[in-house]
Amino acid sequence: MHDVEKTLILIKPDGVRKQLIGEVVSRFEKKGLTVLKLEMMSLSREKAQLHYAEHVGKPFYPPLIDFITSGPLVAMVLEGQRAISVARKMCGATDSALAEAGTIRGDYSIYNNQNVVHSSDSAESATREISIYFG
Repeated sequence: MHDVEKTLILIKPDGVRKQLIGEVVSRFEKKGLTVLKLEMMSLSREKAQLHYAEHVGKPFYPPLIDFITSGPLVAMVLEGQRAISVARKMCGATDSALAEAGTIRGDYSIYNNQNVVHSSDSAESATREISIYFG
């Protein structure tokens, strides 16, 4: 049996604007992941900069911060067997144009920088990101 993990999922401002909150949450629940925490919030620039600190100096960083703070998002903590890898597979490739049909990004996004969801990429990232959003 694999360890139970926690992961952070964000439904980004484009996903909220497209009214995909219920659909995204439902997909994770139907897969068997448990929603431990869920909150709609407006992200401050300071929290956005903390979240994306590893991208400082990259050309896509300023538009990324502008986008993630452009409207409300939904932050949630999911728990389950291999939650991190399962959630990332369900989200699909970061570049939405390459994301397979049946994944969240493959079904609901075209643009790389507006790709509906964020999913933690490791246990360390999940711990760090959960603390940013939920203290």
